[in-house]
Formats: sequence, C-alpha cells, structure tokens
Amino acid sequence: MQTASDPASTASPIAFIGGGNMASALIGGLRKAGVAPERILVVEPWDEQRARLLQAFGVVAHAHASAALVQASMVVWAVKPQAFKEAAAPCAAHVGGALQLSVMAGIRSDAIVRATAAARVVRAMPNTPALIGQGIAGLYARPAVDKAGRAAVESLLAPTGSVLWVERESDLDAVTALSGSGPAYVFLFIEALIDAARAMGMNEAQGRALALATFAGATALAAQSDEPVAQLRERVTSKGGTTHAALEALRKAGVREAIVQAVLAAQRRAVELGDEFGR
Repeated sequence: MQTASDPASTASPIAFIGGGNMASALIGGLRKAGVAPERILVVEPWDEQRARLLQAFGVVAHAHASAALVQASMVVWAVKPQAFKEAAAPCAAHVGGALQLSVMAGIRSDAIVRATAAARVVRAMPNTPALIGQGIAGLYARPAVDKAGRAAVESLLAPTGSVLWVERESDLDAVTALSGSGPAYVFLFIEALIDAARAMGMNEAQGRALALATFAGATALAAQSDEPVAQLRERVTSKGGTTHAALEALRKAGVREAIVQAVLAAQRRAVELGDEFGR
C-alpha cells in the first residue's frame, strides 16, 4: 500500500532541475514505482539528454524552466555545482513552496534557501553505485523539514540503495570524502590487483574476475557479520603465511596511513568547493 510519503501516492509532480546520471537513476526508480511520466517534470538544457530521458523513461524534458514547476511537491536539484546559480534563477519564482532535495556536491543548504526562498531543504550526497541500486547517500535535513518530508526523500532515494542521516551539515563533507569519492578508491585497488595478476603471468580478464569477485565477496561477508572488520582480517591472516606477507608489505609501504590521508584530503577539498560554490 502506498503512503502519503511515497512519491507514487500523490498526484503532485516531482521536478528535476538537471537530467544527468543521478537524476536518471532517480527517475528510473520513480517509473519502476509506478509514477506516470507526466508526473515527472524535468528541466534539462541539453538536447541529447532530453532525448535519452524520453527514450528510456517516456519523460518529456524541457529546455527551460516554466510556471509548471509551481505544481511540484518536490524539486530535485541535480545540476553541476558551478551551474547552480544560473539554473536556479529562472526556477526561483516557481519552486519556493516545494520540498527541495539537492544531490549537488558542495552547494550548502543556506545557498539553496537563498536561491529558492524555500525553507524545507534536504541535501543528499549519493555515490555512483546508486546507478545500479547499490549506492549509499548521506542525508542532512534543515529544521523546517518534518518527518513526512524526510520519509518522502527516503522513498525517492530507495531505488538507488541505502541512506544515512547526519545531524550536522558539515558531516556531508566527510560523507563526500568517504562514500562519495569512495568508489574511486575501490576501483584503484581493483586496478592494482589486475596489474598484479598480469605481473604474475595471468591475463587481464582473469585478474579482473578474481579481483571483482574478491571485493564483492569480502564486502558481503563484512556486511553480514557481527564481527569487527579487523577480526575478519585476522581470520584470513596466518602468521608466516601468504596473507601475512602481503599485509606486512602494505604496512611497510604505509598504505593504511596513505588511505586515511587521501580521505582527509578529499574532505578538505569538499570544504573548499563548498566555500567556492555553496555560500
């Protein structure tokens, strides 16, 4: 049964400002949930992307904002941070009464309030596995967002994966650094494992298959286990064995410390981007 917080349960349209990859993932989830294409409003200036949205989801996107936006119960901001002010200007007169959901990195909620005159703003920091329903999004809600507003956002994001609410907006910079940028760290490790496979005489396809299955299996095991991750690591590590030799090499190379410093560098950059685009 649909509820009032379910995007498929109300006749009010949902508007997307920007129709790129993340917007497409959310629109695809709405369509699978039974939301009719005419209840999805999209403002997307690029002709090719509008054509893709029509072909994939039956959604007619428009090149420019119009007064039709005033009907929207929720407005999803999915443009590049540097394009936000330009995109918001023609929308501002029409969207102030709607719940605002931003999936833009770096644009702080104060800036969204100023640009839209809306009090109810939720910021989301998703990651790219959302495109296959395996993502996680950090969420922050301004005080004006009530329980129903939070539930509506969770329902909209449900097809993309899981969510994690944070109480401080500044924590989204940490979410950006850890899970937002995190897939790139994993891909780099996978690349290195494939390189190692080639160095040991295997071909790339074999290395890729082994690396991907190992990451997927280890992650699934950690997710299903109540044991600390460190204990799971220790269970694989016999003193004097192959895993011990590998971990010792990583320790001597300072890999763990380097990963921590890399994530902190990403957090600092997230703060800088917020200072640059989000005030």
